[in-house]
Amino acid sequence: MAPELHQRPPFRAEHLGSLLRPQNLLDVKIASEAGKVSETELAAVEDKEITDIIKTQLELGYPAASDGEYRRHMFWGTFFPGLEGFEEVTDFETDIFRTYAPDIAAFLEAGHKPGETVLCTGKIKHVGSTYVDQFKYLASQVPADQVKNLKITLAAPNWYHLRYREGSAYPKDVYSSDEEYFGDIAKAYQAELKILYDAGCRNVQYDDPNLAYFCSEKFLNGFKEDSLNVYTADDMFEKYIKLYNDCFIGLPKDMHIGVHLCRGNFVGSRHFSEGGYDRIAIKLFQELNVHTYYLEYDTERAGGFEPLKHLPIHKNVILGVVTSKFATMENKEEMKKRVVDAAKIIAEGNNIPLEKALNQVGVSPQCGFASHREGNAIDWDGMINKLKLVREIANDIWPNQL
Repeated sequence: MAPELHQRPPFRAEHLGSLLRPQNLLDVKIASEAGKVSETELAAVEDKEITDIIKTQLELGYPAASDGEYRRHMFWGTFFPGLEGFEEVTDFETDIFRTYAPDIAAFLEAGHKPGETVLCTGKIKHVGSTYVDQFKYLASQVPADQVKNLKITLAAPNWYHLRYREGSAYPKDVYSSDEEYFGDIAKAYQAELKILYDAGCRNVQYDDPNLAYFCSEKFLNGFKEDSLNVYTADDMFEKYIKLYNDCFIGLPKDMHIGVHLCRGNFVGSRHFSEGGYDRIAIKLFQELNVHTYYLEYDTERAGGFEPLKHLPIHKNVILGVVTSKFATMENKEEMKKRVVDAAKIIAEGNNIPLEKALNQVGVSPQCGFASHREGNAIDWDGMINKLKLVREIANDIWPNQL
């Protein structure tokens, strides 16, 4: 990837992809699952609600509009179950999981098995995109010259690796090593990105809670104590960086790639992991070949802005200083100051003027509003107010810029 600043996308005001589903859509989805509504009827309702939410986003000043993830049950969608060599299982033992992974621990503490468990059962092969039709409908709702702005979110390539203990992510008679397994994962993402690109997609955001786990002392301690692990946590983080970079082999220069380091966004607005970006900042910012980082900075659990001193001058950071989890409104002037404070760190780290550093920055809610279809502990008006606030912050800091 050439070291040049890729912008528009990203834009000064961004959101993270998922938006609250209207109650009517939720009701029809539940009825469909119960066999009371046909798939055709469900699709018609999804189409209408997606059309409406795209219009809402554009009216609020968000060119990187998404479909709200309205066709998905959870944020990661259907990429892995759609690959040959993966299948969803319902009968499994919990000892296959890294029980110290924050999301797994949360499920087990609540007395539940981790949901939507997908396992590698054979050689992995991309056999058709489960995302491209979602993007095509999204693209059909805007003028042709705006399609390049639209955003689609993808599951992290490490999603069904980190959650499983050493030896459980794939059968040893199928893949002899992580490198071999990751190689086919990367090829699958290369194929997916090409299909999306050919459909007109130019803006992709990977949602990755796993990378944020490497900021968590609780996770790191568990990883160190796990006798099955053959790598250190730092080794594993480096392997994930390489996996991502391999996914981008052959990526066209005009395709924007971002990654959101999620701290968790579950029922009741629950978060999963804590810890500043300090210990992963250098490798994250300097070795991961993405254009943009969407970082959560709404609470103290994400630490301070100091790690941003390692952000290179050819990359963007979208600062999630506004929470999507609760309706309480942040003070706009305080949030503007935080954004400028973050830019000062970038400026100092690269020895550049503040104005130039601010050019690498945007603002957003810290996460989506509905990573799972039931959504966060915030109502529709609360979500709209948050999106308006983010746009106002951006307008004040970067006047007349999208």
